[in-house]
Amino acid sequence: MDILELIQQRQSSRGLFDPERRVPEAHLRRILEGARWAPTAHNMQNFEIVVVDDRRVLDELSRVPVETSRVFVEENYEQLSFSEEELRQKKVGLLGLMFPPSWRTRGVKPRIEEGQAHGVLGDPVKMSAAVLLVLYDPARRAPASEHDALGMMSLGCVMENMWLVAQSLGVGFHVHSTMGEGHVEQEVKRILAVPERLKIGYGVLLGYPKEPGSYLRVRRDVEDFAHRNRFGERRG
Repeated sequence: MDILELIQQRQSSRGLFDPERRVPEAHLRRILEGARWAPTAHNMQNFEIVVVDDRRVLDELSRVPVETSRVFVEENYEQLSFSEEELRQKKVGLLGLMFPPSWRTRGVKPRIEEGQAHGVLGDPVKMSAAVLLVLYDPARRAPASEHDALGMMSLGCVMENMWLVAQSLGVGFHVHSTMGEGHVEQEVKRILAVPERLKIGYGVLLGYPKEPGSYLRVRRDVEDFAHRNRFGERRG
């Protein structure tokens, strides 16, 4: 497949995965090879990946308590569109229909408790074929990189490489940033025996969707963000 076509088709698999379908070991190896060859600042390769595919461990992870962040809900609400037509016009953000009712209704203050029906990592983790936990050592800062911005960019490159390989193989891929937050991170690290010195960058859920699903994806046109020679002078 043409690389640009692959990039255009890449998307988050937001539905539940089929727990009976395992990702073939050869496919998993190719996804990890993608991570291996990701560009990283100064070639530091400051990442480790824990592959979790034992159903007992996935079940234990699924019971880790979580709490929806008020900041997330309120700031996410500001990015939502409330119809497909609105989203097409804005070209950025998400369609509110994928969120709980009060989170997607214009003029209604989002109620956090609507996103806390289970209060645990839950079925998305439990039903995944595998979870990849991407770790990094915060003491290994990329040289002269304030707040290790280059290191964070490197973890993003690792993510994108794995995502594109997974997309090419027909494997569903969903990033789970909650695993790197507060008490959730500490509990996940305990379950997986992750050394204290390492932090969780993010988790990745892998698998095959139980039901084919799609949602409206939008992007700005090239002319909306590309400038020629000077900011504000658009490409012809």
